[in-house]
Amino acid sequence: MTELELKYGCNPNQKPSRIFMDTTPPFGHPSTEGNLDLPIEILGGKPGYINFMDALNGWQLVKELKQATGQPAAASFKHVSPAGAAIGATLLEAYQKARNSDPVSSYGDFIALSDKCDAETANFIKPYVSDGVIAPDFESEALEILKAKRNGSYNVIKIASDYIPKPIERRDIYGITFEQGRNELLINDTLLQNVVTANKDIPDSAKADLLIALITLKYTQSNSVAYAFGGQAIGIGAGQQSRIHCTRLAGQKADNWYLRQHEKVLGLPFAAGLKPADKDNAIDIYISDDYEDILDDGAWQRVFTRKPDAFMREEKRAWLGTMSGIALGSDAFFPFGDNIERASKSGVKYIAQPGGSVRDDNVIEVCNKYGMAMAFTGIRLFHH
Repeated sequence: MTELELKYGCNPNQKPSRIFMDTTPPFGHPSTEGNLDLPIEILGGKPGYINFMDALNGWQLVKELKQATGQPAAASFKHVSPAGAAIGATLLEAYQKARNSDPVSSYGDFIALSDKCDAETANFIKPYVSDGVIAPDFESEALEILKAKRNGSYNVIKIASDYIPKPIERRDIYGITFEQGRNELLINDTLLQNVVTANKDIPDSAKADLLIALITLKYTQSNSVAYAFGGQAIGIGAGQQSRIHCTRLAGQKADNWYLRQHEKVLGLPFAAGLKPADKDNAIDIYISDDYEDILDDGAWQRVFTRKPDAFMREEKRAWLGTMSGIALGSDAFFPFGDNIERASKSGVKYIAQPGGSVRDDNVIEVCNKYGMAMAFTGIRLFHH
């Protein structure tokens, strides 16, 4: 298959649309020179333009996470940015963590898996609303489970794990072709060696979380900031014009992730047969300042078997006060210490950012104020 016709582009009025292999030199890896077949196989459904943008960005992310950590990796992609990304002892654990990073945003996601999709992972995916999945291979039972989703229209993409793209990439905007070298930067522990704060201690677990944050940012629409903990991204702030807005957005998402771990939330008495998306939405309202919308008479009966006690603001503040050991990555330097002040409210202890601001001294000073360890990576990770 050398090209694939798509239903339409980003929007229904954008026709025609296709994906194909460009024959213009330079070719990719020498072993693939002259081979213009697409490195993908459609096993189910008919993926669209945005589906492929999510799928191919997500595949790169999980492939790099697997290379960096040696563990299975998964990502939940929405509108060309990850809603969640994680590693796990198994592929199932990795996707469970990735999806639970921000389950509301993961509604209708495109899933990327670093390893061959097994039946256990497919069965977990089965009840959730999702647009599709990309993986290097699928067990026969897993493929049957996934192909049955959405009455057989669920998108299932197999990608060649040994595919190496061209070193030069191109795109057209307003009829003008842009060209650049692919971002082949290898993200590993060497980027975390220049620790510029008084606290120099970054344990291995925190290093792994920082790598997850940085690799996630490499495939997140910029400006972007990511919080990570326990082998997963727990808050991603994407596509903001101001870095402090990235930090606040990602921090709020990280806070929400942590609030969902509270015993009050874990013990919510959901009604039998409630769909996963309805549970996710109910939790999102329950932990917000608009909790009365789900606890009012006539509302809670549709979701719960009994009316839960409200999760009061004082309780939430106390719980968030126990949040600690969080890692944070930024795709560009922090221009002001206000980013660090906000990060401290979400338990951030470890930071990786490029450095290079004229106010680096102020940023380091605020980190020292909170006992944080911060590494200057010296690299920027803008993605558009």
